[in-house]
Order: sequence, then structure tokens, then C-alpha cells
Amino acid sequence: MRIPAALVVAASAIAVVALTVPVANAAAVPQVQITRAQYDSPGADTRSAASLNAEYIQLTNTTKAPISLKGWTLRDNAAHVYSFGAFTLPARTRIIVHTGPGTSTALHRYWQSRAYIWNNDRDTATLRNAAGRPVDSCVWVRPGNGFSLC
Repeated sequence: MRIPAALVVAASAIAVVALTVPVANAAAVPQVQITRAQYDSPGADTRSAASLNAEYIQLTNTTKAPISLKGWTLRDNAAHVYSFGAFTLPARTRIIVHTGPGTSTALHRYWQSRAYIWNNDRDTATLRNAAGRPVDSCVWVRPGNGFSLC
């Protein structure tokens, strides 16, 4: 059986294109991800330090290398902004950015807010790098169990 030359050329062209087109999803996975948003602290909203700090965003470094977050920001839809100072997120490590007051450590950062940041009914947590480009975001649109796995 003889295959028409035009069909061989078309199949070859498709194969070449398939080999040269990068896989979009492989590059789309952020190195630092928002992995949980605890947007409604459990219990009554008393504005106590404990209640404020039970509202938080969890970030995860998904790589095998530490990542400097110097100049990075975390923000909500109402333009509340947390700025990371000179901080490096260790490899394959999760940190929590609490809303309320506290002393920052290697695994816990504190926004130092005396008011709740994250809206319970709908909001978006956006992580931006030092150049101001979005790295990752987490969106919730209706009240649920008080948290969203992102």
C-alpha cells in the first residue's frame, strides 16, 4: 500500500510542531503556592489576638530550594497588603501568615492587624513577587466551613 506524499508531509509537520510546542501546564505551577486560606477564625469574632491569628493564609514552597520572598506581598480584594521583609522560605516548607499581632518566626509571620483581613463571604488572596507580578491566588465566593484549600 502506497501512502500519498502529501499525507506523509502533513504527518511530519504535525510531529515537528508537537515536539516544539512547550507544555503550558508544566510551567504554570507556581514555586510558592497559597495552599490554604482560613478566612473565618473559629468561634466568635472577638478581635482578640487569638481570634485574629486563627485567620491566616498558608504558603508552601514546592521546590527543593529556598526562595527569597524579600519584596513579595500578600493582599486581599480591599487592598490590605502584607509585605515580606528580608525573609527566605525554606525548601518544601509551609509558613502561615496570621492576621493579628505576634512575633514572626521561621514558620509563622504576623500581619500585625487589629482587624480581620479576609472576608467570610467572598475574597481573593493574591501573592505577588518583588516585581509586582501575581504568583498565585486563592478565591472563595461563599461562606462554607471557614477555610478554603487552594
